[in-house]
Amino acid sequence: MTQILLSGGGLTVADVPAPQVEPGAVLVRASASCISVGTELSGVKASNLPLWKRALRRPDQVRRVIEMVRAQGFAKTQELVRSHLAQAQPLGYSLAGTVIAVGAGVDDIFPGDRVACAGSQAAFHAEVVCVPRNLVVRTPDDVVDEAAATVALGAIALHGIRRAEPTMGETFVVVGLGILGQLAVRLLKASGIRTIGADLNAARVAQARAQGLDLALDGSDDAEQQVARLTGGFGADAVIITAATSSDELLGSALRMCRRKGRVVLVGDVPIAIDRADIYAKEIDFRISSSYGPGRYDRGYEEGGLDYPAGYVRWTENRNMQAYLGLLATGGVRIDDLVATRYAIGDAKAAYAALQAEGADKPLSVILTYPHGGDEKPVARIANPALRTGRTGTLRVAMIGAGGFAKSTLLPIVKSETGRFTLQSVCARHGHNASAVARQFGAPEAATDVDGVLAAPDVDAVMIATRHHQHADLVLRALKAGKHVFVEKPLCLTTTQLDTIAAFYGDDPAGKPLLMTGFNRRFSRYATAIAQATAARSNPMMIDYRINAGYLPQDSWVHGAEGGGRNIGEACHFYDLFVMLTGAKADTIDATSIQPHTGYYGRSDNFVATFGFADGSVGKLTYTALGASDFPKEQCEVYCDGRVYSLNDFKQLTATGANGPKLTTATSEKGHREELKAFADAIRKGGEWPIPLWQQLEAMRMAFAVESRITPKGTVP
Repeated sequence: MTQILLSGGGLTVADVPAPQVEPGAVLVRASASCISVGTELSGVKASNLPLWKRALRRPDQVRRVIEMVRAQGFAKTQELVRSHLAQAQPLGYSLAGTVIAVGAGVDDIFPGDRVACAGSQAAFHAEVVCVPRNLVVRTPDDVVDEAAATVALGAIALHGIRRAEPTMGETFVVVGLGILGQLAVRLLKASGIRTIGADLNAARVAQARAQGLDLALDGSDDAEQQVARLTGGFGADAVIITAATSSDELLGSALRMCRRKGRVVLVGDVPIAIDRADIYAKEIDFRISSSYGPGRYDRGYEEGGLDYPAGYVRWTENRNMQAYLGLLATGGVRIDDLVATRYAIGDAKAAYAALQAEGADKPLSVILTYPHGGDEKPVARIANPALRTGRTGTLRVAMIGAGGFAKSTLLPIVKSETGRFTLQSVCARHGHNASAVARQFGAPEAATDVDGVLAAPDVDAVMIATRHHQHADLVLRALKAGKHVFVEKPLCLTTTQLDTIAAFYGDDPAGKPLLMTGFNRRFSRYATAIAQATAARSNPMMIDYRINAGYLPQDSWVHGAEGGGRNIGEACHFYDLFVMLTGAKADTIDATSIQPHTGYYGRSDNFVATFGFADGSVGKLTYTALGASDFPKEQCEVYCDGRVYSLNDFKQLTATGANGPKLTTATSEKGHREELKAFADAIRKGGEWPIPLWQQLEAMRMAFAVESRITPKGTVP
């Protein structure tokens, strides 16, 4: 399918695989989408700037890069920065089309329905999009798709007006008569509000007056005096700012336009620098309008499908979208002049050029139109013309999931190990991401269809790097398809899933595909050195492992159903290391956690877990988010046969008490390359599994046992 993408090389109209329908979402074939003059054009302009100028605009990112160089070294940081710059970003957040499929849990929208969609994370300029249910509304019969495609812009303008709390008969000033300002004026008129418009562009003022604007400022410097004169000396009841400027004077002027106890609502993009004198004496209320309305930037609402009850939150972003389309349907608001400029999706570059042109006749918005797909099934797999040829005898792999970890860690190793791997396919949720990553790492194919990848005869093994809740299902599907599997930790999120995986292998995994969980630390040179030094021990050992994990916001996916929490999702790494060093199962397990008194910390952020192993060894893990970020993240001490092996953040290993291994590296070396090499070699050359199956299962059972002790209700997931 065709999609508009933005990268360092500018705007492209690319061919990418179509998305698959997901639970709680709707698959839509687009007929029209609206280009945003503000947000989208600013991104297009920024992409053409030299890197140093873009860096000056984001000093916070420069600081992050400097910190990364200190922690991971220049070469690793350079690879990460290059990977980030190579990514193509999708454009678009407002469209209309026809539903072609609905995901599980969606029971009020059906294939064939005409709908309008919003959301910069889903409603792209693309022929087919997969949009979460709460960002989709039905299009009324009396509204054409080209008008419905402005639904996001209409909801933004409508929410800005709601933030101002208008009452019939009041006078509002709208500063900035671009597309949002034009919509705001029309919505205000539909609400019985007297409107005054302000814009430096006379053509925009004239367009607004033709559509009902009552009065306009003449562009002179005495805007406050003009508003006072036009309101009989009172001042405006409210000012809505829909302009974009780098000047901090505009906000001050808006505040001075208001009457006593007036309101100023910021919808546009202007600096927020308030002079106390402009706001204090008249007790002006200054308010921010956050995009489409309540629910915006709440992942639980937008992607999790959790609605806000209308009795408590009357106007969510979805209900704002509905209300806007309702006004279009009844004729309460007319936007024919705003959707008159149209380009076919294939002419997208010309469309963006028209919006950037100089002159009074420049359109305020552009509608992109799409070819009718009919009953054609969207193509979910496409070839990459810039493929990398693999060597005979290499392991042919497909990457499922192309997020940050896959791009920064796994795929660079796969690409560099040319004697071991050939990357055959990259499969991701979003086709543009799959295509970009396939091009970057030389895969012959980009895909969004997991089943198609698993059925491919030229794929020997899959690497799974999706979010954690998908691991178990993908592992089982791949194994049943006869593919070897490397899955990034954790192996699964529940005991039921673990039992199902174990049942697939039964008592003997011989003759079945190899399974390897990404417990990379056991493959590091540091862990290997400790294991070799303690292999001939005469007594049990004691292991004390401390993780200064750092704080993770509670709305992070790691804490939710997608991640399983930090014990299951992250601490399983260290349980595996305990099993690897002792070579034994855990007979006794105990754990205690700090239960958060507030919502700042999660239930698995701070806990201590203790294990007694069958060989008599004892292991203790202290996992905490309470510590300082500049303290080492991982410290491990192993006490055995009169010696102490001390590991500091996988950068330094010392042995005290006798001659022993001493290692030092400039950056943390946690075994990622070694684990992938071991995975490939075990399949290509045969022999023992890099991690015995029982050890992979044991690490996860330990995690579930700990979870049952730190979860308030004491339940195992």
